Amino acid sequence: MGQAQAMRRRALIAAPAFFVAPKFFVDQAAATTLVGALQAGGVVVVMRHGITDRSQADTGDLRNRAAQRNLSDAGRAQAQRVGAAVAALRIPIGQVLASPVFRARDTAEIAFGARAVVEPMLNADDYTPDPMRLDQQIAWLRARSGRPSGPAVTDILVGHIVPLGMVLGRGLTQAEYPEGAMAIFAPGPDTGRLLGILPADALFVAAG
Repeated sequence: MGQAQAMRRRALIAAPAFFVAPKFFVDQAAATTLVGALQAGGVVVVMRHGITDRSQADTGDLRNRAAQRNLSDAGRAQAQRVGAAVAALRIPIGQVLASPVFRARDTAEIAFGARAVVEPMLNADDYTPDPMRLDQQIAWLRARSGRPSGPAVTDILVGHIVPLGMVLGRGLTQAEYPEGAMAIFAPGPDTGRLLGILPADALFVAAG
């Protein structure tokens, strides 16, 4: 990773306090509204991969699972619960796309099965050493967040925290966009309109 890219990434991760918007911390009423949007369809979800094993470090090698931070047992269980909750809530799933990084691929495949497809444009920033390529990925994600594949389906894009922060133009904290959370976007002409962020636990509560 180049020095300029690394500095850009650190700036997005280390979000200043004034960037933290309380509206993203979902109360029960807001969670109900967001679940309703998922059930109605015509939205795009940018879902963060599930809970990971923080004792593992990333090396930037996409082909080597052992050289990546992977899902923990808790993350695998979380992904299973996401899939079960989506089914229980009768959310009409459309396309399911996942970053090629194993933690995102595994999350998508555990939660949504064989319909999950690897999408290189969802790659993690620290696995994209070329700044020009990273800019292309962010432009793609910005546009895709506003373009659901159908008027009555909910598309799921499983990726990472920093690219979403780049799309939004600000840093995202771990509390605001925890592992397994769903950022839900309504259609838009150039980019999606963020309706809110639904943590996995809130989805589980809604599913009963």
